[in-house]
Amino acid sequence: MAQGSDSNDTSFTRSPSPGSKQDSSDDVKKVMRREKNRIAAQKSRMRQTQKADTLHLESENLEKENAALRKEVQRLTEEAKHLSTVLSNHEPFCSAPLSSQTSDILYSPHGAFHQAHITSPRFQH
Repeated sequence: MAQGSDSNDTSFTRSPSPGSKQDSSDDVKKVMRREKNRIAAQKSRMRQTQKADTLHLESENLEKENAALRKEVQRLTEEAKHLSTVLSNHEPFCSAPLSSQTSDILYSPHGAFHQAHITSPRFQH
């Protein structure tokens, strides 16, 4: 704060004059206005701090979630590679090439893919 703007500064008090009642009323209003403004500024700073704290917590939570999702993507990528290898290793044992299989069989749940091969008389390991 700049010097001389403090509401407790008494170096500039007025001497009583004929209009001192008006001056006193103006001074009281000025002090009240300053106090009101001080409280409003304090509340504003508090809200701003709370908002910053909330955003910081949300940011931390999103970073944790992002890290967990990246980990899951990595795990699923590794699983896809593994399953692709398993499929490649399984292809030589199939009597029909996979390209002639329908997409329904290729992308159906694991059991349906193998069920078709197990019940087929051509599937012999």
